[in-house]
Amino acid sequence: MKTPERPLHDYVAEVSEHTEVRRGVPLPLGVHESEGGANFALFSRHASRVRLELFGQAADAKPSRAIDLDPIRNRTGEVWHVWIDGIRPGQLYAYRVDGPYRPEEGHRFNFNKLLLDPFATAITALPDWDFGPACGYDISAQQQDMVFSKVDDAGAMPKCVFTHEHFHWHDDRPLRHPWSETVIYEMHVRGFTSHASSGVEHRGTYRSLIEKIPHLRELGVTAVELMPVQEFNQSQIYGVNPQTGRPITNYWGYDPVSFFAPKASYSSAGGLGQQTLEFKEMVRMLHHAGIEVILDVVFNHTAEGNELGPTLCFRGIDNAIFYMLEADQRYYRNYAGTGNTINTNHPVMRDCILGALRYWVVEMHVDGFRFDLASILGRDGTGKLLANAPLLERIAEDPILRDVKIIAEAWDAAGAYEVGSFSEQRWSEWNGRYRDDVRRFWRGDEGMLGLFASRLCGSADIYTRSGKGPDGSINFVTCHDGFTLNDLVSYREKHNQANGQNNLDGTDANFSENFGAEGETTDAGIEAARKKQIKNFLLTLLVSRGVPMLLGGDEFRRTQGGNNNAYCQDNETSWHDWGLLKRHSEILRFTRGMIAFRREHPILSREQFYTDAEIHWFGPQGGLPDWSDAQARQLACLIHEDDGRALYLMFNTGDDAIDFALPSVPQGFRWHQAVDTAHVPPQAMFSEGEEPLLEYPQTYLLDSRSSAILVARSMVLPEVK
Repeated sequence: MKTPERPLHDYVAEVSEHTEVRRGVPLPLGVHESEGGANFALFSRHASRVRLELFGQAADAKPSRAIDLDPIRNRTGEVWHVWIDGIRPGQLYAYRVDGPYRPEEGHRFNFNKLLLDPFATAITALPDWDFGPACGYDISAQQQDMVFSKVDDAGAMPKCVFTHEHFHWHDDRPLRHPWSETVIYEMHVRGFTSHASSGVEHRGTYRSLIEKIPHLRELGVTAVELMPVQEFNQSQIYGVNPQTGRPITNYWGYDPVSFFAPKASYSSAGGLGQQTLEFKEMVRMLHHAGIEVILDVVFNHTAEGNELGPTLCFRGIDNAIFYMLEADQRYYRNYAGTGNTINTNHPVMRDCILGALRYWVVEMHVDGFRFDLASILGRDGTGKLLANAPLLERIAEDPILRDVKIIAEAWDAAGAYEVGSFSEQRWSEWNGRYRDDVRRFWRGDEGMLGLFASRLCGSADIYTRSGKGPDGSINFVTCHDGFTLNDLVSYREKHNQANGQNNLDGTDANFSENFGAEGETTDAGIEAARKKQIKNFLLTLLVSRGVPMLLGGDEFRRTQGGNNNAYCQDNETSWHDWGLLKRHSEILRFTRGMIAFRREHPILSREQFYTDAEIHWFGPQGGLPDWSDAQARQLACLIHEDDGRALYLMFNTGDDAIDFALPSVPQGFRWHQAVDTAHVPPQAMFSEGEEPLLEYPQTYLLDSRSSAILVARSMVLPEVK
């Protein structure tokens, strides 16, 4: 007798779960919508117990619901997971993870501590993250790092936010500006508009940056490089400004607590997922204006610090996996100079970092990344620098990341300095040698002629050995870390007393000059010299092959009062004073003009090094420069453009004006003055096609500490009709 066929749906009903809390699945990690609920997944190799807690309010100390994950039913391999019905975007959650507390073996599990999900895409905004004595972290009282805190810190901890809000990107696409057309503007999202002079409605936020897009467009930059927006604790630093008595804060944000979450306090609309939407809106509007978004990302350490620091995330989930530990595993290797170092080349952490990068590209539409202390990403678990670091290769070759810009800060705090040798992959690098050599040349240091010429040409002496072209070099004179451009020409010494470290922090190698007075002055002669020097730096940067990067505010002489390490100054010291736009309009116009000049003369920005046919070098008398003369202070070069035109660049760092002999030009061409940093407007710079003809075409008198550009243009007259 034939057995009746059993309907398939009967089998499905028999094997399917119908409870509101189910097993869930191990991938992807983090929280993801699924079948009317959400799946939670968390990696921990050494945990013995995991609890998921759901919260109704960010400041709640008690969860509205707690789900203990069964190590048999809710675990696959080393991933703990659960599916919960009815979870919607906006749900707040966090974890508790139990296991051995044996620091000598690298384990620091503590079920008393509420933990953030490493894959959380938003973190609630708390006005004050206080992980000091109230939470059991009274460092002054701790005599041993073996102390196990029994304080439940849930009320002081931010919570993770489940974010899967729909966002309409419209027709937004990656801009993919080639390196040859890229001009980067480094900026701090909060500092850009926090000053009362900014004139925006929601100061210090992603939304206010949108309001300032017209300024960026008029300036001519093609990319903004945002200082850290990965969620961090601004209240992490303890101390006061000895000059004002006000607390200092973690302003720069180079201490992440979450790799995926945009900074909540930079949102004008709230920190319950609104920060993610507002960030996306900012990116979309920047793209609409033709401006790429590059994130300064920190994957070398976290805010959990050393053995005395707070337990926020990785330490409590699986300390021995996520961090590089010393032979005595109670302590952390400290290649970042901040207390701990992420074990970046462990496969689990590699996947976490790659997941974060893909998220920012796919979901947030960013165009590139600048990796803080990137040499750490090339160290193995013992701290040894690897010849072919897996993570660096994975980032460069990842199919999702293949078209994004990747930039390395090619050094770390433990002595690695890999500018020019960071990787043979497609990495570009912050060229710290460009900064130092250009500063020293314009300060008038001896023996800088050849080095300056190399920096002007794209630093072939640095990048040829790794098979890279000038696009491997991110050229900059100033960045967030150090003097602003105004302060570079106004101070001989750093003035960091407000940081509360007795002026011992920050570099002493500034290669700066004040031209006769330390700081602000009313002396007209000193001010004229400073303006001229600022223009020299801007001209040099924007005619150099490689990728130019401007520090935000340098275009209108933003000052930090001589502070060259303003990491903790969330105040007028660091904020952009937009009132300076009018006061220093000459520098603003010059910056715009030089960016436009670079764009109009693409020979300056090609992604190949100059050939012998393209560039010729001269001394002021017209012959070859004496490269061996350490006292030489003048240099010139002739650059041939594809359309028959030519550029003649002249540089004089001496104390006296000097006549430069001009090279001959083809018949029908004459020399015209395009730029001269010693002149005042409107003779300082001329637009394309409006450059005046030189009255004496055999020589050009260049003032002391000045630079100039001549353009050879055809004298063919228009046809007479």
